[in-house]
Amino acid sequence: MEETARPRFGRKKAAVILFVFLGIIFAVAAFFYIRYKNTHISTDDAFIDGNVHTIAPKIYGTVKAVYVEDNQFVRKGALLTELDPIDYATKTRQASSALGAQQGRLLEDDARIVAARKQLAERKANIDAQAAAVALEEANLRQAKKDAIRAKNLFAKEAIPRERYERLTTDFDVQTAKLQAARQELRRARSAYAAQKAVLAESLAALVYQGSVIKQGKASLDLARLNEGYTKIHAPTDGYVTKKSVQVGNQVQPGQPLMAIVPLSETWVTANYKETQLTKIRPGQDVDIDVDTFPGVTFHGKVDSIMAGTGAVFSLFPPENATGNYVKVVQRVPVKIVLNPGEDPNHILRLGMSVQPTVIIK
Repeated sequence: MEETARPRFGRKKAAVILFVFLGIIFAVAAFFYIRYKNTHISTDDAFIDGNVHTIAPKIYGTVKAVYVEDNQFVRKGALLTELDPIDYATKTRQASSALGAQQGRLLEDDARIVAARKQLAERKANIDAQAAAVALEEANLRQAKKDAIRAKNLFAKEAIPRERYERLTTDFDVQTAKLQAARQELRRARSAYAAQKAVLAESLAALVYQGSVIKQGKASLDLARLNEGYTKIHAPTDGYVTKKSVQVGNQVQPGQPLMAIVPLSETWVTANYKETQLTKIRPGQDVDIDVDTFPGVTFHGKVDSIMAGTGAVFSLFPPENATGNYVKVVQRVPVKIVLNPGEDPNHILRLGMSVQPTVIIK
């Protein structure tokens, strides 16, 4: 019986040792698992994101040529497609011709103003001359009046003959008429000056108006040239052509999407973390990124920023929690993660790919 009891005791002792060993292993594994979870925060609700430049015309037209194909890489400024420019080139020529005519009229107005100013100066000189003539005639009249009075007194005393008396009296009457004529000429000169001044003012107003017409003509010409330039559509950035829907002969209108340019050199990761996972996430932390398309390949990046609200807040129908039927749901907050420089030199990452980012908490 003693021999039977010893094996049983040995088996129990081995079982206890095995249980203790397994317990230690489990405790160590649990310790490292909890530590990993506290320092590595991951989510599978994440994808590759990036800029998408929609290419659309700014004018109406007919597609004349398309120079790119789907998924083709293009450089910034490359010609993508071209609209038929005939109509817009004609409008440019019309605007240029109209502007030339308006500029010709402006030259005529300038010449007219120069002539009007010259005539105005002549009218002013004529006024001065007539004013001097009036002053001279007034002086002559005063002298003729004195002579006539003196002749009358002398004739009354029979000191001079009647012939001389009548001649001096006639001189006074003639000088009076001359003064009236000079004053009339002065009034005419002043009227002519005022009329010429009005003509000059009218010419200046016409010049100002013609200047505004020319500005409008220049604006019309600039717009025509701009629209003619819009017939050629260029790439706004380096990237890959996608969603191309334009063909030669298509009638297009402003704002109609023709294709899109995706610059794969500017991709990032948008990770929708649960709000309970954001406690320790901060911008600048390192991130390991696993991409479903490339198993075994890990990309590296950093947390760039955290969105100012949850995804639900910016949805088409944001939640209304004051309706009385509130049910608490864990919200997700988008986190932007940028790749480290040189992580994707061949641009193998594509927009929309599913990824699993792991933020490393230090």
